[in-house]
Amino acid sequence: MDYKYIAKSYDELHKEEQLKKLDIIKSQIRVSKASRLLDIGCGTGISTNFFKCKSIGIDPSKEMISISKEKNLFYGESENLLFKDKEFDMVISITAIHNFRDPEKALDEMLRVAKKTIVITLLKKANKYKELKELIKYKLKNVKEIDEEKDTIFISKIQ
Repeated sequence: MDYKYIAKSYDELHKEEQLKKLDIIKSQIRVSKASRLLDIGCGTGISTNFFKCKSIGIDPSKEMISISKEKNLFYGESENLLFKDKEFDMVISITAIHNFRDPEKALDEMLRVAKKTIVITLLKKANKYKELKELIKYKLKNVKEIDEEKDTIFISKIQ
């Protein structure tokens, strides 16, 4: 999906449902002020700045990033993360994986840069929902699956 056409209205359209998912996630994981979080497919930064910690968001849509007043959002692609191995305590990707060019490579990159936890939400209406769900469960070990109204939430604790 090309978000440049809906960037200005994205928060109005989706902020409430994103916050609902983030509240569920917050109840399932521990995040401290010292935690380092990477948000992949961050859009306007709703999820990046939800947790009170050291966070960075990346997104391939410059228009979506430009909406945010925060300075911790950057242009980038999920398949080629320019970060060190195990640089982040937690990696999240909220309702974005179905838009990735190469979801398998993106999952490999998440596993590379995450130390403790990976959280992915997958839109139930996504065209490749079944395939992506299987891929997530195959790539991520010890996955807790939570059924949310519009998404399935996957939480993986890295060993």
